[in-house]
Amino acid sequence: MRPTRTRVYPDEPAGPFPSPPTTYEDPEGREIVLETPEEDAETSIDALTDMYVQFDPADRAQGIPPTGEDRIRQWLEPIVANGHNVVARHGDDFVGHATLVPDTDDPDSVDEDSDIEWELAIFVLQDYQRGGIGTQLLENLLGAACDAGVGRVWLTVERWNGPAIALYERVGFELCGSESFEQEMSIRLQ
Repeated sequence: MRPTRTRVYPDEPAGPFPSPPTTYEDPEGREIVLETPEEDAETSIDALTDMYVQFDPADRAQGIPPTGEDRIRQWLEPIVANGHNVVARHGDDFVGHATLVPDTDDPDSVDEDSDIEWELAIFVLQDYQRGGIGTQLLENLLGAACDAGVGRVWLTVERWNGPAIALYERVGFELCGSESFEQEMSIRLQ
């Protein structure tokens, strides 16, 4: 069982945010489609696994994404089954993924209207970073989450990851706690 913890959230909700599907052209002229993954979970897991196999180990944070195809697939199964997900696709390939997973011991019992807190994670392949795709992914994920009735989202980020912290602050996240190497941030959506 998880320890009971009181997380602080901003008083005012952030937003509004766009909802997928949307299309974005990055600074290199690549058309990026932001969408929710296919209804077929296995197809989504296959495509996401292909993306995460390519993920640069230097860009991993807090042990995720895991390495190795089998471990990646095991990690993705509950994320796809129980979370809210938005992917960035260039052509037929996924190049980014943002997810919200319920912060609960029993994700199968999550009621969208409940007071569940949702944890955010976002990943963009190295060749597609620093072109605004992360911002687009994050905003579209928050838009989809609002549409689904999600009210509170939190994340942790390594405190030396200035670009990520600046991105989160731009969309409305606020600092709400810290540990030795991590900064915790939160946002209220509704």
